[in-house]
Amino acid sequence: MKKYLITSPEFYTQESETFAEKLSLQIQKHQPDFILYRDKENENYAALAKTFLDVCHKYEGLKAFIHQDFLLAKELGATGVHLNSTQFEKIAEAKELGLEVIVSTHTHDEVKEVQGLGADYVTYSPIFPSPNKGIPKGIEDLKLIVKSANIKIFALGGIVDKAQIKAVEDAKAFGFASIRYFF
Repeated sequence: MKKYLITSPEFYTQESETFAEKLSLQIQKHQPDFILYRDKENENYAALAKTFLDVCHKYEGLKAFIHQDFLLAKELGATGVHLNSTQFEKIAEAKELGLEVIVSTHTHDEVKEVQGLGADYVTYSPIFPSPNKGIPKGIEDLKLIVKSANIKIFALGGIVDKAQIKAVEDAKAFGFASIRYFF
């Protein structure tokens, strides 16, 4: 099962050197397969995204994604872009640039829609209770969407321990994505 580490400024910093050090430590410790630079509040997003990718490119096989900005992802040499649930119309543009595309989804209909639009992966959330993310979908719902969809699904939301990861694995999801588990 694949591991998808999502960064958050509350666990890092917006200062480049410290960010690079903390990011390297977490990559070495957890050995994720996928990693996302996500920081909705940083006015210096592009510069820190470059630092993020400089660090990620040191780890063979690590797929590095930029949040929302597919043009920046292409410019900086990211593996791809992680689009939010209001950016479905950007999937084709990102794919035309040769980027892999992950899309945030929250319903079965959204999963099916982005699958039809050519996305490579989805995050489906929230699976477990997660701050400010609504009512959790639960493992049974995750099993249903995994069985009915033909797209790689990362379970997301409230995944903080090994028991939850095991439940996601048993549901046959492609992987799990988390912020808090990795910190």
